[in-house]
Amino acid sequence: MFSEISERMPQLLSGSWITVQLTVYSAAVGIVIALIFGLMGTSSHAWARTVSRVYVEIFRGLAVLIIMYWFFYSLPLLGFRLEPMVAGVAALGLNAGAYGAEVVRGAVLAVPKAQYEATIALNFSTAQRLRRVIIPQAWAAMIPPLTNLLIQLLKGTALVSLITIVDLSKVADNWRGNSGNSALSYGTSLVFYFVIAQVFVLLMRWLERRANRKLGRTAAPRRPRLDALTQPRMPGGGIG
Repeated sequence: MFSEISERMPQLLSGSWITVQLTVYSAAVGIVIALIFGLMGTSSHAWARTVSRVYVEIFRGLAVLIIMYWFFYSLPLLGFRLEPMVAGVAALGLNAGAYGAEVVRGAVLAVPKAQYEATIALNFSTAQRLRRVIIPQAWAAMIPPLTNLLIQLLKGTALVSLITIVDLSKVADNWRGNSGNSALSYGTSLVFYFVIAQVFVLLMRWLERRANRKLGRTAAPRRPRLDALTQPRMPGGGIG
């Protein structure tokens, strides 16, 4: 068993790297789209809210695989040909952006109204309100649900194997086809997916702690006082 895994390790690592790239690129596309349409969803202009709602309902209601097939197989019939990686990232990013837009909209609307009123009293422009007050507070609230979306996005990357991309799921499928050992091939790929997911979770938790610390919601780790370390201790445990 271990010799077979060792033999397949280069392909597993290569497929894992493709999976990580797909996740990161799709997440980057998704967060940009989510910020744009999420903020439009909080606008006072009816047309902006309508555009946001139409986008969210369309791409949240469509199957990612169908969007991917349309980009990869249908667009060439109209004269536009996308590379497999671009088609996969576009489909995953558009879908993730639709879900993320609702996260952004909810987080922004959850910022206390007094914060908006304070920015108006300070004569901040709209850009200054968002950059200095609203987004920093909303960002801390966005991270936990965005973490869930990121893990869902990671798992969704397995669909790109259907448009000729040799990601981790395709490597496992090829391994199963060549050896017939489905338990070992898919079991190993499960472990790789789990490890990748945990790395992303740890990164997002670090971002969450950092965002909360900047808002003063969690205290920074205290360093021991030098004088407390250097003073002699009494037999009863106190400091002399």
